[in-house]
Amino acid sequence: MSETYELTAEARERVGKGSARELRRNGKVPAVIYGDKQDPIAIALPYKEVFQRMHGGGFMTTIATIDVAGKKYQVLPKDYQLDPVRDFPMHVDFLRVSKNTVVTVAIPVHFINEEKSVGIKRGGVLNIVRHDIEATCPANAIPDFIEVDLAGTDIGDSIHISAITLPKDVKPTITDRDFTVATIAAPAGLKSEEQESAEADEVEEKEEGEE
Repeated sequence: MSETYELTAEARERVGKGSARELRRNGKVPAVIYGDKQDPIAIALPYKEVFQRMHGGGFMTTIATIDVAGKKYQVLPKDYQLDPVRDFPMHVDFLRVSKNTVVTVAIPVHFINEEKSVGIKRGGVLNIVRHDIEATCPANAIPDFIEVDLAGTDIGDSIHISAITLPKDVKPTITDRDFTVATIAAPAGLKSEEQESAEADEVEEKEEGEE
């Protein structure tokens, strides 16, 4: 799990589009803290710090502490809006969390041991079907990533979620099927050779049937 970090926020007395625009002009990002059966709190955060956290990796899977006038809240970013043109943070939603909070997050997938994959050594291509896996887990134990071992995989193999060892208490939200995370695809040249071979076999069988 990524190390937690702290942000200092100001409470917002006014909400609405006009107030939000004014905050952004003053270098602040409007945000809301909600959840845990408590009233939502409108806050303003320093733009520079939010921007750095968003682009530093792990923003949506790292618990933060937000200090609002001396009162601290443990939160997890749940959603954010970016300016469609300039890609600037426009608004952030934070969920209050505690040691008993279970959250749904998209956990990145990391692949290891590509050098030990028979298929990749033969020129096969790793085709990533899912770059992250949506799962539920305790808010205070969100893994930085899920590791997928490619050792021993060959061309044509599919790696399903059932073949992946997940961290403790991490459960995929998709439970009705054994979904595919990645495959080892044949390179274009090999596909062509296999296709030609199959066509040759088909012609041979047809000729034998005519004799």
